[in-house]
Amino acid sequence: MVLIKNKSAIEKMHIAGKLLAQILHEVKSHVVKGATTLQIDNFIENRMKDLGLKAECKGYAGYKYATCISLNDVIVHGVPSDKIVLKSGDFVKIDVVGSYKNYCVDMARFFFVGNVGPVVKKIAQVSQNALDKAIELVVEGNRLSDISFGIQKEVEKEGFNVIRKFAGHGIGKDMHEEPDIPNYGKAGCGPVLREGMTLAIEPMISERSYLVEVMEDGWTAKTADGGLAGHVEDTVLVTNNGPQILTRI
Repeated sequence: MVLIKNKSAIEKMHIAGKLLAQILHEVKSHVVKGATTLQIDNFIENRMKDLGLKAECKGYAGYKYATCISLNDVIVHGVPSDKIVLKSGDFVKIDVVGSYKNYCVDMARFFFVGNVGPVVKKIAQVSQNALDKAIELVVEGNRLSDISFGIQKEVEKEGFNVIRKFAGHGIGKDMHEEPDIPNYGKAGCGPVLREGMTLAIEPMISERSYLVEVMEDGWTAKTADGGLAGHVEDTVLVTNNGPQILTRI
């Protein structure tokens, strides 16, 4: 069942989204050559505490960190480490869930370290274009799979692939709620979008094959062929006036 949020829940998610977006804007100055992913995670976690947000990833299924930080061929769930030192050319994706008074939002942003190659720039832009296109489709009366179809079409027309192993999701009191939102599929299927639904939409795309390999840590998910991966995410509210993005400044 897809949960409909009341006015109180939506207001809490608005606050969480605004604060989390502010933090991921601030973190840009920390995503630099020589920084470790653990240092970046610590900065984000401390800022979340400062602003009254709870880091929902920390403790989830035994996970020890506030964020997932994924580099280059890592799609999602990269584990922060003091051994991962950023270098020029790195393509960095930061994914974080924060809650305010027990209501969650989920977002991911990408960052470039120094000078990056043309393929990095292109896959990043296509990831963003796919998210923006998907959000345009978050319209009351549309079907859930219209979002999935929109993402797949946007990605594949540029010669990239969508990851099939992972999906977006509903969000609210829980980090992961119904429904799952795959990044591929036929239009016109699934639940009808209704006012008050809140969705975490997250295109995850690959340079070549969409096959995935999960590392020995049980979290880090890479492209099986070593190709680049893109990921970006926003939490979006369905309203009778169109989509409302909760995780942008």
